[in-house]
Amino acid sequence: MTEEEFHYTSASEAESVAPGAGRTAAIEALKDGPRGALIIAASAVGLLLLGWLFFYFVLFMSRGHVG
Repeated sequence: MTEEEFHYTSASEAESVAPGAGRTAAIEALKDGPRGALIIAASAVGLLLLGWLFFYFVLFMSRGHVG
């Protein structure tokens, strides 16, 4: 391959690129913060805690006192 190849992306043309958000639109979109990410993280932590409590009480406590 002695010839240099040029690859063009769709972003090389101005009409293919979405216009940037205005300052007020960006502030309005980010006003509430990452609420969805916090809900997903809290749900994951809650499920992990419930799973741990299930294993603790059902599997470990049901075997009785050790020793």
